[in-house]
Amino acid sequence: MSKYLGSIPRRSLLAGAAGLGLVGGMFSNVRIASAQTMAGPPPEVDRLAVRVVTDSYQHAFAASGKFGDVTVQRFAGTATQNLPLPRVLLSEWGLSLHLESARGAETRQFLVDFGFTAPTLNNNLEMLGIDPGKLDAMLLTHGHYDHFGGMVGFLAAHGKTLKPGLPFYLGGEECFCSRELGPPNAPVNFGALDRKAISDSGVRITFAEKPSTLADHGFTTGSIPLVSFEKPAQPTRMKVGLQANGVGCAPEGLPAEKRTLTLVPDDFQHEQATCFNVKGKGLVVMTSCGHRGIVNSVRSAIKVSGISKIHAIMGGFHLMPMPDDYVRSTVAALKELNPDYLIPMHCSGMTLYEIAKQEMPGRVLLSSTGTRFVFGA
Repeated sequence: MSKYLGSIPRRSLLAGAAGLGLVGGMFSNVRIASAQTMAGPPPEVDRLAVRVVTDSYQHAFAASGKFGDVTVQRFAGTATQNLPLPRVLLSEWGLSLHLESARGAETRQFLVDFGFTAPTLNNNLEMLGIDPGKLDAMLLTHGHYDHFGGMVGFLAAHGKTLKPGLPFYLGGEECFCSRELGPPNAPVNFGALDRKAISDSGVRITFAEKPSTLADHGFTTGSIPLVSFEKPAQPTRMKVGLQANGVGCAPEGLPAEKRTLTLVPDDFQHEQATCFNVKGKGLVVMTSCGHRGIVNSVRSAIKVSGISKIHAIMGGFHLMPMPDDYVRSTVAALKELNPDYLIPMHCSGMTLYEIAKQEMPGRVLLSSTGTRFVFGA
């Protein structure tokens, strides 16, 4: 079983008198908060709306409507009253989700991941009428560029309108490691998360290394244990250490077994899933890529919440590069989990979509850029 990153040595590095700490001499002015660890049952909400801000494609003429007890709203507009020229939503490789939850008259808004580029993210936020100033939290699921690439430009455009001290949830110091793609003898740069840009924007870096509550409405799984047949997909390698230009990850903030290494195949120990407990429905589990395995992610959500009823599984399942037999095994395991709905996005792949439609008829919903899914009352 995978070890959580929030070990005692790790947490003592981060913890301060007010739950704040410092990471790395080069970043001695960057404050790190620890998320509120979830104790007991997770929060419950009456309604959850998930808007796909950025994904790889858009189905502009797909029908809106009620599919079972889920409301699906498509966005087909090319202009709004506030824009002088026609515009369209942009799609690209990457993922960003806007969440809005409600409990009685109380609402919360979240932005999960930032897609690949800021022009796409900012264009789509404007067209969809999403006001970053109303966000109650932001979350990065893992340290891949197609999920944080739009972040710096988003913060440059909207940082001054964000709520002061807005929490920005991360799975730990590994998120900041620089990464590379391709064969080891011909590596390709895959970027690094800009810690200074985050800090300068005034948001509060918040490490959610263990299951943690999100603005009193949702929760994260924290690090996801490997308990199924799934193994972490390793399309990248993680560089350990701080670089001359001030980016990278502080070795002392990593698990002990990684601190003395230089280059590590990603095992995505820092990846987390985002979850909500919808009243009378069950869990909605969102994985932006599911590198730790979509089945592992859902089982982790069940374990940390104590709730076995799964209402919806949605997000990227990272099955596009996998052989058919592996995909079929995954679909079989998902059937055993018995979700009401399966909503593949991003890196899930058409093979998964087609097999799941055959094996789980009526339960697989089509998603694309701009689509909004509403769960609950």
